[in-house]
Amino acid sequence: MTGDETRMTERFRYHTERDPALSPAAWRVTDPRQLNGEAADVRWLDPRRLGEAPALTEAQRAALAAGRLTGVNARHPRREAALDFVTPKPGKKRVHLLAVGDVGSTLLTAVKLLGGDVISSVGICDLNENTVARWTAEMGQISWPWDYQALPEVEAVSPERLFDCDVFVFAATKAIPAVGSGIKDVRMAQLEANRPLAESFARQARAAGFQGLFIVLSDPVDPLCRAAWRASNLGPDGKPDHLGLLPEQVQGFGLGVMNARAAYFAKRDPRFASFLTQGRTFGPHGKGLVAANSIQHYDDALSQELTRLTLEANLRIRDLGFKPYAAPAVASGAMQLLLTLRGEWHCGSVPLGGVWFGCKNRFTPWGLELETLELPDPLFARLRETERALHEIS
Repeated sequence: MTGDETRMTERFRYHTERDPALSPAAWRVTDPRQLNGEAADVRWLDPRRLGEAPALTEAQRAALAAGRLTGVNARHPRREAALDFVTPKPGKKRVHLLAVGDVGSTLLTAVKLLGGDVISSVGICDLNENTVARWTAEMGQISWPWDYQALPEVEAVSPERLFDCDVFVFAATKAIPAVGSGIKDVRMAQLEANRPLAESFARQARAAGFQGLFIVLSDPVDPLCRAAWRASNLGPDGKPDHLGLLPEQVQGFGLGVMNARAAYFAKRDPRFASFLTQGRTFGPHGKGLVAANSIQHYDDALSQELTRLTLEANLRIRDLGFKPYAAPAVASGAMQLLLTLRGEWHCGSVPLGGVWFGCKNRFTPWGLELETLELPDPLFARLRETERALHEIS
């Protein structure tokens, strides 16, 4: 590494003490108020709502101004591992995908075509061996003419090697309500079926000493993130020991398609046009989502209507007689995965005060960074309501 590169990634630490269940182990500090004793909840998205900032040394103030200050939770037993987790590793990354059903196979196709710059290979695993054989063969037969090494290789991976990778994508699902079933909240209907699966593989990640990114793509994304993290952090006695997955190691990919759906309606109705330049989406992939028409000129009535349209978009596909999986697989899955690996801003659910909450974020050499904004009071009140609802999901 050159001298300039060393200075670019030089890290200054500020140690604080928080409950390991309610805070990241390490994060990029963008506002000094993120370092006080206040909980790491949705107020982090608007630090004005936090308490007073602690006193910083001159070196820490300079590091904060340069974007090189890392907050470290001194109470987390894996705090040093957290610093290793965010340290950039050279080269392309190996991705493992669990389950290649409708969502997994669509994500796989998109990643194969678009991920050659950041992904070296994709390992796929499924209970159905013929499914794995089919997709390794199909993906192996996709290449650019005369440039046969440009795209990531796709190969079978055994269950025992699932966590021999840089990124693990959980796309498995035990049950999806059939089209025409009449179930209004399809995602929550999947919670009881999919939670044991997510917990099982999270425990496997702990046993394997997994140091990479654990992505949840299966529904309901946000509660499954919480369940997976909790399961991985239970010791042999069944009590939390925080020796499993770091909070920031687990991210949910469900917000991307909600953001894209909001943009879809904003393109078609001039009343929502401000969303395309000033809007944001927050919260879960499902009930509790908040689509804000604009941060600068927030209109609660318009935003509530845009949120409703966005939430019901998947039902319109079901009304046509189809399962709405293509847009989520690409907009939430493949696109956010590639943005993540490129170190760019993306839509994902991150740990905030004990729940996983969707927002704009990115991984940096100084830790996970959340976008911070000055949020209007009515909008922030909606985020608080969503946060409370997520806490109520067991």
